[in-house]
This record gives sequence, C-alpha cells and structure tokens, in this order.
Amino acid sequence: MSIHLLSGDDESVLRDAVHDLVHRLVGDGDRSLMVDEFDGAEYELRAVVDAAQTLPMFTERRVVVARGMGRFVVADLDPLLAYLADPLETTDLVLVGDGGTFPKKGVDAVKAAGGAVRSTTVAPRAKDRTAWIRERATMHGIDLDDRAVARLQDWMGDEVSSLEGVLTTIAATHEGRARVKVDEIEPLLDGGGGVPPWELTDAIDAARTADAIRLLHRMMHGGGRHPLQIMATLHSHYASVMRLDGSGAGDAESAAAIAGVKSGFPAKKLWQRHRSLDAAAVRRAIDLLAIADRNLRGETGLDEAVVMEVLVARLSRLRA
Repeated sequence: MSIHLLSGDDESVLRDAVHDLVHRLVGDGDRSLMVDEFDGAEYELRAVVDAAQTLPMFTERRVVVARGMGRFVVADLDPLLAYLADPLETTDLVLVGDGGTFPKKGVDAVKAAGGAVRSTTVAPRAKDRTAWIRERATMHGIDLDDRAVARLQDWMGDEVSSLEGVLTTIAATHEGRARVKVDEIEPLLDGGGGVPPWELTDAIDAARTADAIRLLHRMMHGGGRHPLQIMATLHSHYASVMRLDGSGAGDAESAAAIAGVKSGFPAKKLWQRHRSLDAAAVRRAIDLLAIADRNLRGETGLDEAVVMEVLVARLSRLRA
C-alpha cells in the first residue's frame, strides 16, 4: 500500500512525474488490469474511493490515479478522508493536485496516513535546478558530466518543461554511453528557453551588455515574452530606485521599506542598485524607457527587437 500526492506549477513537468510514478508502481504488471484513472470535471471522490477499496482481480495490486484534485474543496473530501483513515493494503493511490489548490485538510490526511507529499515545482536556485536535472537524467538512464548539466541548465532557463524532450533525445542517441559530455549534446540544443527577468536585470546592472542582449532575445523568443512585458519589468526595476531619491534611506532594510520590496536578498540587491546608480542615471533610465515605449508603439517604425536591443544596451551603460 502506498499513497502519493503530487502537485506542481508546470503542467508538463507534473504530468511527467505522475507518468514516471505510475510506471514504477506498475512495474512488470499489466497496466490495463492494474490501473484505474480518474480525470476531468465530472468524477466524484466517492468513485475514486470505491476504486481504491476494490480488491484486485488477476493482479496482486491496484493503482488508482485521481487527477485534477485541486478542484475539490473541503466539503467534498469526506469520502477520501474516511478512506485515508483506513486504506486498503493492496491499493496504491496517486492523487494529482492540479486544477487548483488541494485543501490543506486533505494534505494533512495524506501525511497522517503515511503518504508521500511531493511538489514537482523546480526551485529557482541554481543548486536545486542542478540536482533536478541530474535526477531527471538518471531516470532516463543518462549520466551527464558536470559541464553538460551546466549547459542544459543554462539552455533550459525558466522553461523547465523543455528539458524532458531533449533528455529523451539524448537517451535515444547516446544509449549505452558511460557518460555523456557537453560537446555531444550541443548539436541537439536550439536557442534555448526563456530566462527569469532577474537574469536580464542582473546583467544590465553589472554592465554586461552582450549578456544582457543575449538574455533579452531568450526572453522574447525562448520565453515568448512580449517587449511591453519586458518594458514593465524594467520600469519597475528602475522605479524602485527612483523612490529612494531623497528618501534618506541609510541601509538595505530601510530602502526596502520605502520602495515596498521584500527584505533579505531583494532588499540587498535594491540597495546595491541604489548605490551604483546616481539620480541622474536613474532619470536617464526612465527617459530611455519612455522613448522605447513610444518606439514600440510605432513612433519611428523600428523593428521591436531593434528597439529593445538599443534600450538594453543603453541601460547597461548607465552604471556609475
């Protein structure tokens, strides 16, 4: 008997995790005889519980998968809570918390029954992403060297769902290899997925113009962000510094309170930005954003990509 509750903010990553789990639970058994799946907006939890309480026929175990658990509210949970208090030994129950937020009462009941609660959301920290890439590669039977993992991490950006496809290709083209090196995967990679906005703003703040333009292109093409969305990010980036002009902020925490940003690391970055950009540079940044905004709306007829490249290049040269 096992109980699993999986959730995550990326549908494709969550779907792959559920697939891998069910594959492991079925093992060498006959999936058509072992697995009952519930999906969509019509099924009720009573049906899931009835399936979980049914003894297996022709197999030793049953695997019951219920997707879209996030659509249920606390009032719907009574049948499931009753089952979790006394689960059947021959059933593996997989609950998929997509479609909304699964109630905490249900999460607590899964834990109390000895179940596993797992989030498939990939944390933004580089260390966590490295571990996740290695884990997914291992599940595909691939042993990547350190440089290959680092390259995949950079290529993936914040488009975590893109990893599964390229790992499948690597596994198919490098079957039986003891270790796959970075130069062997390079031909399989395209321009890369999108990147989180702070990678672009960090490159601008550090005056890394070439990197900033490269990241800009990944946001627009790999990440599918419209130039006006990127403009909004950049405006917020500089507006937070402008709020500190003449405020009397003396440290990171007071600056965060004035600008309305979180304390800790975001506050430290804001303070560093405030220290590296004088008032004239911040005003120039706002002026550049206004010019780019007018150009994006057709004032000059320039291509959107050119407008954004010029803007990012000019912003990256403002650092005092």
